[in-house]
Amino acid sequence: MEMEREQIVWRHHPEFDRLDPLSPLSVGNGEFAFTSDITGLQTFPEQYEVPLGTQSNWGWHFTGGRGRFSAKDAALQMFETHGRQVGYPMKPGDKPEAYQWLRQNPHRLHLGRLSFRFLDEAGEELGYSDAGQFRQKLDLWTGILSSKFEIRGVPVEVTTACHPEADILGVRVISPLIREGRLQVFIRFPAPDMTHSAWAKSVFADWESDHRHDTVLVRQEKGTALLERTLDEERYAVRWRWNIGRLEQTETHEFTLNPGESQDESPNESPEELTFSVGFAAGSPGVADFEAIVSASIRHWESFWQSGGAVSFAGSSDPRAFELERRVVLSQWLCAIHSGGSMPPQETGLMYNSWFGKSHLEMHWWHAAHFALWGRASILRRSLDWYNGILPVARELALSQGYEGARWPKMVGFDGIPCPSPVAPGLIWQQPHPIAMSELCYKADPAQETLRGFRDIVFESADFMVSFAHWNESKDAFDLGPPLIPAQECHPMNTSVNPPYELEYWKYGLDIAIKWADRLGIQPNPRWVEVANNLAAPPRLDGVYLAHELAPDTFTENNHDHPSMLCALGVLPGKLVDRETMRRTLWKVKDDWKWESAWGWDFPVCAMTAARLGEQDLAVDFLLMDEMKNTFLPNGHNYQRPGLTAYLPGNGGLLTAVAMMACGWEGEEDLHCPGFPASGWTVQWEGLKPWL
Repeated sequence: MEMEREQIVWRHHPEFDRLDPLSPLSVGNGEFAFTSDITGLQTFPEQYEVPLGTQSNWGWHFTGGRGRFSAKDAALQMFETHGRQVGYPMKPGDKPEAYQWLRQNPHRLHLGRLSFRFLDEAGEELGYSDAGQFRQKLDLWTGILSSKFEIRGVPVEVTTACHPEADILGVRVISPLIREGRLQVFIRFPAPDMTHSAWAKSVFADWESDHRHDTVLVRQEKGTALLERTLDEERYAVRWRWNIGRLEQTETHEFTLNPGESQDESPNESPEELTFSVGFAAGSPGVADFEAIVSASIRHWESFWQSGGAVSFAGSSDPRAFELERRVVLSQWLCAIHSGGSMPPQETGLMYNSWFGKSHLEMHWWHAAHFALWGRASILRRSLDWYNGILPVARELALSQGYEGARWPKMVGFDGIPCPSPVAPGLIWQQPHPIAMSELCYKADPAQETLRGFRDIVFESADFMVSFAHWNESKDAFDLGPPLIPAQECHPMNTSVNPPYELEYWKYGLDIAIKWADRLGIQPNPRWVEVANNLAAPPRLDGVYLAHELAPDTFTENNHDHPSMLCALGVLPGKLVDRETMRRTLWKVKDDWKWESAWGWDFPVCAMTAARLGEQDLAVDFLLMDEMKNTFLPNGHNYQRPGLTAYLPGNGGLLTAVAMMACGWEGEEDLHCPGFPASGWTVQWEGLKPWL
């Protein structure tokens, strides 16, 4: 029976009757997003604990201009690497200015704050205390945000939408305040710089340093204006179109639209209705009428929800089922608008800057792998293609360290250039990600075009992997590290060797590379076969797996951060893993881990491991564990801590785990919902794809 998809989505539209300081709502298209407050614009940002951003994948800035420093300017710390020294930029050393600049640049821009200004009868500006009777709803099925409220008893209705194919925001406002000349709309632009590593509102947007940027009204005609922004060497433009009113510059970087000052309204237009659109672009911004934006949004989101996968838990007796369904629906929306673009996203998506707005490539899998499982591999391909563009950077990184192939960096801007960090340069678990995601795309579209399109990514990733592995004669096996930092980042670089997740991922990635060579009708690199078949066994002690070979204190001193050893069976198929040892490890993690230190994607990891082991009740318990970092706010975002109120790897991980638990995995496709208990759960799904 065909599922009633619209009903599933409708059950979970976010609705508010008061301002929630942690849960602003966003509209977007994967390349651009606008985060609104309770008014439908960004009118009361001071009332929120979350920055209200307007961000894109193209809007970046370099303090003082591009090329002020390069990787060659950073100090390197040398690490013994099997008889040779390899340098990594882990600390500022004697070059602190270069270290900090490279970490902070490029950083993603806040493109501008679009707000209402409300006035009393005397022309004095009103504030949040003058607003009330809030009603706000995000219609996920159409992508339309509707906001209703009153300003001193006068009603205001606002409709906000984002064009699905262009970075254009459309807004309609209906209120008597327009006719009375007491409602204005203004856009204000912040200075571009970021000066330290926090992600508080004050850092995300600097509203004081007017001298650090320029805003010019290039052209204004009837009902339209073009603004140009200059920030050191970076430029972008903003095009504004409106139906009634007049635009004027009200501050150095502020422009105000006053609809009450219009003298030439069309006789068919109500003086109580204002419609406008605002387009942003690095070049020439697009323009569209409000009605066209709304129509495009409706078509796009109806198509999104009608295609791909769907899951319903209706009819379940477990009281947690409705909440899990809510998280699933909202996570699909959030990942589509924040993680569905042309490059790997930052961990807070297009809401506001975390870690200077940069992408963390070890998180890309968690942001985007689920798209393929939910029948939307075309979205995954958008960001996977980005790796082809940064191949020269990855090759140079590998070569600089004496390795072959391409070494994918960890923390990067749009250009893929790695930055210094106390952790990022030492991680390796992002290395097989592009191989795994390429394989997901091939399964969705098993064509020669897919193989050719991602061939270099797969093969050069594998070349680095075998170059990195070191033959240990005493073990008669290949080791990984040292130096490396495992996915569980609390372990030292120079004493970490053979973490289970990385070992299993090396095996999986190399096996896939071998398959790709066979599909293309060529001989695989013989080193791929040699290393894949002779990796060290995942280390264990007292019947459980360890964080790595030299970590006997895994469950006493290092039982915090990510329990990443579990990924070796669950996230991955576990070809190197003993199932009963992993079962004991899973239960020990459950009992002994410091869960307040975990991260949002750790709970889906545990659920996936439990599902593979047939522990269905435990899988659901992990997925819905009552811990702070497993909190999903009313807007659907995965809350981690103050300042990091949105964490999209948690949303993507949830979607991956649910798809796996419902649809199964290779070799178990015939099982019905193998990750959910038979008792208490009614699971209906369609359009999902099996996991590895």
